Amino acid sequence: MRRVYRKMQPELYHRRMFTNTMPRYEPLAPEAIELVERGWKRLVSEIGVQFDEPRALELFRAAGQTVEGDLVRFDPEFVLEQVAKAPSEFTVYARNPEHDLQIGGDRMMFIPAQGPPFVRIGAERRDGTLADLVSFIKLAQMAPELDTPGGNICEPDDVPLDSRHLVQTLALIVHSDKIFKGMPMSRTASEDSIRMGEILAGGRELLEQRPVMFANVNVNSPLRYDVRMLEAMLAYSAAGQPVIVTPFLLMGAMAPVTIPSALAQQMAEVLTGIALVQLIRPGVPCVMAPSSRLSTCSRDLPVSVGPSRSWGCMPRARSPAATALPWRAGGGTLTASQSVDAQAAYESLNTLLAAFMAGANVVYQSAGWLESGLVTCFEKFALDIELLQLLRRQFTPVTFDEDALAFSAHAEIGPGGYFLGAEHTLQRFRECFWRPALASTENFERWKRNGSHDACDRAGVLWREALERYEQPPLDEAVHAELSEFVERRTRELGDDLFPLPGAA
Repeated sequence: MRRVYRKMQPELYHRRMFTNTMPRYEPLAPEAIELVERGWKRLVSEIGVQFDEPRALELFRAAGQTVEGDLVRFDPEFVLEQVAKAPSEFTVYARNPEHDLQIGGDRMMFIPAQGPPFVRIGAERRDGTLADLVSFIKLAQMAPELDTPGGNICEPDDVPLDSRHLVQTLALIVHSDKIFKGMPMSRTASEDSIRMGEILAGGRELLEQRPVMFANVNVNSPLRYDVRMLEAMLAYSAAGQPVIVTPFLLMGAMAPVTIPSALAQQMAEVLTGIALVQLIRPGVPCVMAPSSRLSTCSRDLPVSVGPSRSWGCMPRARSPAATALPWRAGGGTLTASQSVDAQAAYESLNTLLAAFMAGANVVYQSAGWLESGLVTCFEKFALDIELLQLLRRQFTPVTFDEDALAFSAHAEIGPGGYFLGAEHTLQRFRECFWRPALASTENFERWKRNGSHDACDRAGVLWREALERYEQPPLDEAVHAELSEFVERRTRELGDDLFPLPGAA
């Protein structure tokens, strides 16, 4: 079987990031954009946003906003002025310069599934482990289609909770030389992640000048930032590390059921969060992340897919100061399916295609997502990589020039001829078409002789082959030793027993 993790052809893709120059799909009419604009401004000025952190409240009070208890009501023009301080493009620096990422403009950044507590391999569904996380990090390192492993591709449930962020961050640094996600779940986790970033970057000053990580901060929708997310926002912003501000809207639960109201609420939450980041440290890179799901209004899982979810991925902010900001799509290869089946395939295509059509700069959950985000699946990880390959090729403009017109081939073959042996064909046939690495193109008889394997079977072979070929990227021994010492010391200070650390210094 062919391998899914083959090297991409450099003439087809930018070596570091995919650039999407295709026309954007904009579903909102001008009057709809104006309605959403009025909606978020009314929310922030009349309803307000709750901030459960005294330092955040003091910053807003000093900036002239109306603070009553933990509720802040905003002048919308103030919000836009603050948002305008965030850069439209910025760079995050990997320890391997080939993996530096410039975020914004037409570039798209792809991140695998983040946060699922469970793992699936074949028919087995179980709690995630550190070994699973390391395997996923290795797969993300090897996949050119993924720009970063992110942070928690799955939760390592076998690692003590208080010190889990330390082991996770060390695993990200040791097993990948791409940028990574800092842990935002508490002030302690944020500050420890930043300290490890300082060790990697060569000190606090260099870290602030050349960020090596990013943080994702979730809004506790509706219209509330809780203390843990605010502590993370304050820490990462002060250190100059990019912050992705992400509402968590369940339409019908954490937001009204209508799409226009959800869009207005998303904008209110995102823009006020970015305004806070810019008060903490003007000019800190930010990514706005409008994101919504449906609530089934039952005991079932939130619906992460479907027309409303995909539709909600497409509209961009149209506020004067926010339009140019990098933005995160509401999803990548999302599915509510419990297994790697036809439902998983078509739902994943539906949401990922929406991100490509809209030209999102950051695409979370781009590989492995299953069961509405409860599961990261190894087979689906490989399948999703192939889907990314397909759409990246599909959204690469076709070259139109005299050579592509192939008049010489017609002159050589003539009417009624066969182009397979033409010189023009022989020079280009290896690279002229996209060839799937995982999907089968065998005829039925050959497919049956080879074992009648379906796509999930083939994906299982491919991700295992990829792990066998993995080579750990080099890491300076002194840096590794200092990181390991820091993790061991902090683990003891947090009261946990030492866990076997990833890699060996």
